[in-house]
Amino acid sequence: MTTLVFVHGWSVTNTSTYGQLPSQLQQQAAAAGLSLTLADIWLSEYVSFDDAVTMPDLVRAFDHALRDLHLLDASFACLTHSTGGPVVREWLRAQRDKPATHSTIRLSHLVMLAPANFGSALAQLGKSVLGRLKSMFAGVDPGQRILDWLELGSTESLSLNLDHIHSDDPVLSGQFQFVLTGDRPDRSLYDHLNSYTGEDGSDGVVRIAAANLNAHHAVLSPQNGGAQAGVDTLALNLTRSPRCAFKLIAGAAHSGDAYGIMASAAPVTVQAIVRCLQIRSATDYGALCDAFDQENAARDADKVELEPAGLFSPRVHIHDPRSLLIVRLTDEAGEPLTGAGFLLTAGVPASPDLLPDGFMLDRQANSKNRTTISLFLDHSLLAGDARVADPRNSRKTLRAAVDSHRPYGAGVQPTDLGGLVHHALANSAAGDDLFGVLAPHQTTVLDVVLPRKIHEGVFRLTRQLAPEDFSEPVPGNVID
Repeated sequence: MTTLVFVHGWSVTNTSTYGQLPSQLQQQAAAAGLSLTLADIWLSEYVSFDDAVTMPDLVRAFDHALRDLHLLDASFACLTHSTGGPVVREWLRAQRDKPATHSTIRLSHLVMLAPANFGSALAQLGKSVLGRLKSMFAGVDPGQRILDWLELGSTESLSLNLDHIHSDDPVLSGQFQFVLTGDRPDRSLYDHLNSYTGEDGSDGVVRIAAANLNAHHAVLSPQNGGAQAGVDTLALNLTRSPRCAFKLIAGAAHSGDAYGIMASAAPVTVQAIVRCLQIRSATDYGALCDAFDQENAARDADKVELEPAGLFSPRVHIHDPRSLLIVRLTDEAGEPLTGAGFLLTAGVPASPDLLPDGFMLDRQANSKNRTTISLFLDHSLLAGDARVADPRNSRKTLRAAVDSHRPYGAGVQPTDLGGLVHHALANSAAGDDLFGVLAPHQTTVLDVVLPRKIHEGVFRLTRQLAPEDFSEPVPGNVID
């Protein structure tokens, strides 16, 4: 018998947010031969709308609540929505790193619905703006500390996700993780003062790429002997995360009774959850990952959406796969490169003017770490794409074929090009194509690390015993 714990998202004040999903899941699980009854389903109630509450507070309280279940076999499965995913993932990390203070209860299956794993572009809008959107989230304003975690490029979210990318595969320890997310917003909930709520490539709250746990960590760092004509060369290193089962739920949105991935309890969502809960081995998990990939490819091939617009012609949406690129600009000492310019380039010779039109969909700097910038990119335009025909008339072209502009590179323009301590212009190596760090529906964290030029004039020793003014030191050579 499996105990299933539901963990809701942020700014929720009532367990009605789960809708018919628990009962529908119970019925489908029984039909599939899973031993799961309503007595085994626990609906969480946690507070995210108090400014004093932090993510570590939620983790400790979640651990305490689990202990109170007195599970017979000390194990459970968990189904989360939105911020519930990061809450449970943070608990798993705390359980691993702080065994003296956290329970040894084993999580066998973690099924995340629309998880804000890398955050949400909405989080930066702040509590005052989100207050207008509370009907969308069926709750009240979220707490500021949780909102800080959810901001794209936050130190806390990147810490968790980089730990995931560089850690062992959870499957090796018998734990199975899954991400199911909707592929479009509920346009009836669109807020005209906030375009993020109707953004293609998202479910209206969380971008598809920001939900997906299949991710990359790329580092552009100094290449030995790579300086040419006063411009430093940065070499690329890439790490891929363990594979995670990821499925797009066609037509599902983040929230709402009509299309919300949880509250609507659509058959396709319930069936996908049951498929996840049935996994019992690494072989089964790999097969499900493959199946989900094939289903996602079929969904991506059917990329044109015609949104009804009353008496007018329908609005056309071309659902290209998107990539989220989170760029952090620092130097070798970990100092942020404040004010530095970061440029993407294309072609040979490399130039920002050769980038394909429309590839950049959005950019957002983290409010607390201004040198961390999230770029939302159209992966299809960067890759090159075939002609997109009008489904109503195949002779009509909605978008002409787009050529690839590879290779892609990057350049950094620091503001401090001189002085006792400074930085120099830097470019990625000519042989490195940055397109390789991007993937459709996925996030890449890109650390750009520049050499720190420290001159001899910072510290000198002298044999001159007579008083000597060194208030205006001569820089001298750069220390090797």
